Amino acid sequence: MHLVFVYGTLRRHEANAHLLAGAEKMAEQAWVFGTLYDTGHGYPALVLAGPESHRRTKVFGELYRVTLQQLAALDELEGYREGEEDNLYDRVTETVYTDKGTYDAYVYVFPAHRAAGLQPILWGDWKCHRRLPHPTELEEMGLGAGEEEAAWHYFAYGSCMDSERFEADGVADLFQDVVGRGVLKGYDLAFTHRSLKDGEGRADLLETGGAVEGKVYRVGRAALAYLYRREGVAGNIYRPAFVDIEVDGNVLSDVLTFVVVNKTENTPPPDDYAVEILRGAQSVVSPEYYRQLVEKIGRLKGWFQ
Repeated sequence: MHLVFVYGTLRRHEANAHLLAGAEKMAEQAWVFGTLYDTGHGYPALVLAGPESHRRTKVFGELYRVTLQQLAALDELEGYREGEEDNLYDRVTETVYTDKGTYDAYVYVFPAHRAAGLQPILWGDWKCHRRLPHPTELEEMGLGAGEEEAAWHYFAYGSCMDSERFEADGVADLFQDVVGRGVLKGYDLAFTHRSLKDGEGRADLLETGGAVEGKVYRVGRAALAYLYRREGVAGNIYRPAFVDIEVDGNVLSDVLTFVVVNKTENTPPPDDYAVEILRGAQSVVSPEYYRQLVEKIGRLKGWFQ
């Protein structure tokens, strides 16, 4: 068995994901340091950052445990032959980071000289690059004016469950299409972003087991523009990510959510933020999860001491 980090067409629900059928998924929110490029041929190319690099940007993907036969199929797809000098991609061993720890895994990489002139991919995420508009495409859109048909499912697990906050921000009309209660399995809720404004914690998803409940919306481009700003996407505070969400026993694939880019230790949230989360959650999540949410926030804030 071998560990392999994949970041392009081999990811879940992408064109070549079938080559990993039956492989053990170790993590779906994994990353390495480097730069991801669009080759212009329907697949990306990764150039790793050397240890001496001052620009340690993250490239996101998934980590799998594969058989020798699956590895051979991946070698063929990536144009890699051991010992050859003219491979399309090279297969190297690299440190892969996950919310549960680090692993040494195979990664298919582009020689740096071949990436000259290629366009870097925003957020270091191929799925987001393919499925989401660039923030600059949304900057001139007036919120609430000319909103088109919803284009994405969006999973809110923190303060964006709270409709009162949307009303206060004047965007409630953009979040009226509520699908229902969503369950994200394999994750825990944590507060790993320490805000520069007050030094207190903001909500995040950690892929460490468990389950997180929240509200699933259908949203369009104007709502997306608002979420980019609210989540601090331009400032690299949160990043968009796609996850599979269970709603009423059915699984919705590639649902948009936002996760913290550079995670810190679990930090108590401010009172007003905690109120927004609990107020928004009360009408949508299960009673059991709501009790767990109160206990989680209460322990962090010392309510039960």
